[in-house]
Amino acid sequence: MQLDSLIRNIPDFPKPGIQFKDITTLLQNPEGFRETVEQMIAPYREEKIDAVVGIESRGFIFGAPMALALNVPFVLIRKPGKLPAETVSESYTLEYGTDTIEMHADALKTGDRVLLVDDLLATGGTLAAAANLVRKVGAHPIAAALLIELTFLNGRNKLDGLPVHTLMKVD
Repeated sequence: MQLDSLIRNIPDFPKPGIQFKDITTLLQNPEGFRETVEQMIAPYREEKIDAVVGIESRGFIFGAPMALALNVPFVLIRKPGKLPAETVSESYTLEYGTDTIEMHADALKTGDRVLLVDDLLATGGTLAAAANLVRKVGAHPIAAALLIELTFLNGRNKLDGLPVHTLMKVD
């Protein structure tokens, strides 16, 4: 199945010059959605993974079924103020300013081997911050699985060698 044919391109969204990759059309196709999750998880089926960490919000869509398939916990990384218990946070630089993400302080155990999941790798800032957040609690990010990578933004350069598996690359 050509998964990229199930993703709609929206020109000039959210602003002129941006070609937005709309994954809602993929999610509306059960066979395509199932195949996407299977392809994202395939490289990790034989790995020792203790938890899957999904990055808000589209990382939840793919990460939750991946965690179920691996029979491991699913952990949320969210924007500030969205998690009810004690959190740890990580701030990171954006093109114009900073942003912060949080995770429950007790969501991972020291030494856990973690697979990070999101839908898109662009500049790499959010994924790098998520990896740092996992490290902050003593766990080890061993890889990241993503649906789409915008290679022209060189996001992998911010990831300090973290192995990344993407299904689609946009040059």
